[in-house]
Amino acid sequence: MRMASAIVAGLSLAMLLSACGGKKDSNDDPAFRPPAKVATLGPFVGECGHLTDDEVKDLGGLGSLTTVFKNSVGCNWQAGGISSSSVTFASYRGSPIDREKAWVASVGRAPDTIEVGGKKGFQALDPSNAVCDLAVQLDDDFFEWSISYGVFSSGNLGNPCDRTRKMAELTVQRLG
Repeated sequence: MRMASAIVAGLSLAMLLSACGGKKDSNDDPAFRPPAKVATLGPFVGECGHLTDDEVKDLGGLGSLTTVFKNSVGCNWQAGGISSSSVTFASYRGSPIDREKAWVASVGRAPDTIEVGGKKGFQALDPSNAVCDLAVQLDDDFFEWSISYGVFSSGNLGNPCDRTRKMAELTVQRLG
């Protein structure tokens, strides 16, 4: 009998505690939640930012580049060898540019606010002047061009941000 009494008392206590679990917040009720923000799609930036392989090679000024990959969200070209020069394009749908800006800052490249074709964005040059990331906001989307001169660059290629800017300008001019 003691066992049955203990079980009944335990269940009663559990029910009592669950019933008094606290005040229900109206924000917990789906009927009272604000609707989720739906990203406004920006213009279509095309495959590789609407730039051809030859344009990337010419504007990048890195000599011979090989296309490593092309897909619906990005493209990459590299010179031969480990830690060699490279150019990368990436398109981000419904993604906050500020997250990318924070990441770039966290790896030692201080972002500067810029404007390309009337669109706001940022560019970030690393302290060795060998890597530049340049991103442009398009509604809730953004795209980014990045150039790395590579570990063994000769150092006479100039500011890589000048090159990424030319690529970004063409992308903005060709928006669909």
